[in-house]
Amino acid sequence: MEIKTIKTLGQLKAAGYKSTSIKDELRNNLREKIKSGKPVFEGVHGFENTVIPELERAILSRHNINLLGLRGQAKTRLARKMVELLDEYIPFVEGSEINDDPLHPISRFAKDLIAEKGDETPIAWLHRSERFFEKLATPDVTVADLIGDVDPIKAANLKLSYADDRVIHFGMIPRANRCIFVINELPDLQARIQVALFNILQEGDIQIRGFKLRMPLDMQFVFTANPEDYTNRGSIVTPLKDRIGSQILTHYPESIEIARTITEQESKLDKNQTDVVYVPSLARDILEQISFEARESEYIDNKSGVSARMSITAFENLISTAERRALISGVDKTTLRLSDFIGIIPAITGKVELVYEGEQEGADVVAESLIGSAIRTLFPEYFPKIEKLEKPDEKTPYSDIVEWFFAESGFELLDDASDAEYKSILDEVTPLDELLKKYQPQLAKEDIYFMKEFILWGLVEYKKLSKDRFAKGNQFRDIYGSYISKF
Repeated sequence: MEIKTIKTLGQLKAAGYKSTSIKDELRNNLREKIKSGKPVFEGVHGFENTVIPELERAILSRHNINLLGLRGQAKTRLARKMVELLDEYIPFVEGSEINDDPLHPISRFAKDLIAEKGDETPIAWLHRSERFFEKLATPDVTVADLIGDVDPIKAANLKLSYADDRVIHFGMIPRANRCIFVINELPDLQARIQVALFNILQEGDIQIRGFKLRMPLDMQFVFTANPEDYTNRGSIVTPLKDRIGSQILTHYPESIEIARTITEQESKLDKNQTDVVYVPSLARDILEQISFEARESEYIDNKSGVSARMSITAFENLISTAERRALISGVDKTTLRLSDFIGIIPAITGKVELVYEGEQEGADVVAESLIGSAIRTLFPEYFPKIEKLEKPDEKTPYSDIVEWFFAESGFELLDDASDAEYKSILDEVTPLDELLKKYQPQLAKEDIYFMKEFILWGLVEYKKLSKDRFAKGNQFRDIYGSYISKF
């Protein structure tokens, strides 16, 4: 029979329903998914051989879990994905505040109701989407918030003494009975509040204002924490760590390909933006490489981490920069330019924690240097490596380009230049065409001008040309042009 047509305890028993703890429920459904070969944590990328196997082992072991990692490492996403391993519906005693199992009630309300009505006790059904509770640990969280407190208004309305356990108002944790309960940033929870979790995790009982209630709550706890918190703002008290079954370390994407997949999946772009702006594959690689450079930068506090959200918001800014330029020019379509990367600086400066040296340089300068470092790193993958030391008068693949700038005194590339002006300026540098023909003969037509600009920026990073930023764009010149112009 259709499961939701069961409305009473008697019908539930007749249907042969058997109660299962939430940890066994997760375990059984995970076993079925693994055996069927279906992906367990779909939409989470880069953890296939590291985090996900450890998380699966923890679920199979029926453990409470602590996900330990820097910001922007999909810790909360993983916890939310666990909901998909729950049964679609579970029954509970209708009217129960704590989702009492009809076959194993634990609250006074449910026990009294079943004693009164027996098999006619009404039951309702809880969908798995409603079985996820999440609390951000902040210093102002109290035991009353999490566990519960005596409610004087309830006592007055029901004309009960404070000695009666019916005056208790349950907190978030009891109300999340038979659910997944996530506490984010656990070290930020005050130590005395962490102590209140001891019995819940181990013995299963709760204590509220002197009431000792033996309530074996059926819960799956998932905690998230940042390793920096252990030494900075707070720490996880040792007895609590001891009661958490598995601690799983998360990490950032290990390759540009994985990082690109995450950014493309999470970016909030509408159809207008994707239709208007063509994005070369190289542009996506440069964007992701910026995050990799930031995680290694001496100006950025690597203990704080560089969130995957930086790449996501930077990509949205990048597309918006090109879209704005198209709107100004009055065109329906445009191609992303390397000079559009100036638009992602606000997304970088708001996402990184600078060390003292970085503060001295300035957030904008650090952001610009990260863009340059990303270009420098990727340049040898497309064109011959530029050696630091070269013999005098030695001919290199870039000599003709450098000589062109020496002879022509360079040019200005405005941020809001129309596509026609942009292409016309780059076409004047004829040695760029020869270099592309020789080293990128299969280059798609749509990517040609982005690659031309990439060559120029690469030569700047390798000190073969100079680039000066001014209010409306960039000026590219011979490396010695600025010195000669002074005399």
